[in-house]
Amino acid sequence: MNLKEKYTQMIKTEALRLGFLSCGISKATFLEEEAPKLESWLKNDFHGEMKYMENHFDKRLDPRLLVEDAKSVISLSYNYYPEQLQREDSYKIAKYAYGQDYHHVIKAKLKELSVFVQEQVGDVQGRAFVDSAPVMERAWAKKSGLGWEGKHSLILQKKQGSFFFLSELVIDLELDYDTPMTDHCGTCTKCIDACPTEAILPNNTVDGSKCISYFTIELKENIANEFKGQFDDWMFGCDICQDVCPWNRFSKPHNEPLFTPKSELLNMTKKDWEDITEDVFGKVFQKSAVKRTKFAGLQRNISFLKK
Repeated sequence: MNLKEKYTQMIKTEALRLGFLSCGISKATFLEEEAPKLESWLKNDFHGEMKYMENHFDKRLDPRLLVEDAKSVISLSYNYYPEQLQREDSYKIAKYAYGQDYHHVIKAKLKELSVFVQEQVGDVQGRAFVDSAPVMERAWAKKSGLGWEGKHSLILQKKQGSFFFLSELVIDLELDYDTPMTDHCGTCTKCIDACPTEAILPNNTVDGSKCISYFTIELKENIANEFKGQFDDWMFGCDICQDVCPWNRFSKPHNEPLFTPKSELLNMTKKDWEDITEDVFGKVFQKSAVKRTKFAGLQRNISFLKK
């Protein structure tokens, strides 16, 4: 076994020990295939009010502009599928936001992995990314063989479905590289058919400006009345396209204590949510990704669902 193989194997073993679901590695290079797709997506205004998506076009497509002399992109997945779901008579929150904010939880794991690489190999420079910089995480996950891109544009794994976070470690160390996985969606269109706002378009494209997650999290102004009655009680994010996906019947509950939701979140009824105070919001969503929409944002979403 040469050094490259040895380091690659070591990194993958350590990633699994840290709790990651899977780890794949690809060569840090320009994402040629993604460039025209990203350009067209932006031209069509599929990003809506997410103007930050227009920034750093070149950096999004080339990790070598983010990390000097980058050689490898280590892509990792981390399970968030919950053991228990919210009660039926409740407004809904996307499963990824049940527990503590994933940015912090996974960033800490990536830092541990980074320290491990430096201890084992020596002076290795790099950066960790958790959905927080201009990195096309799904493109890298696909390239690194973590899964294939579903029609809903999310990454799918045969044995796990799609309820997992993606993150990356971009480093200046050359490693052995994985190959992409074949597509296993076939002729299934369940996710496209189930989307109430018709946000899922052909060619694995999502019109972000029509997605329920966009309306309930990213949009700062009022939600357009034309979408009344289409949100299926989702007040923060949306899991419809994942819930109907046949591959998600293989989802298994995560083992991450920090993703365990507070009992209030699971037990609150619609009435409880409608009467929520800022204090209760702060308590239920302490260290939660839901804080991104703020108390006023959640109230706006609830009143939109109520009418």
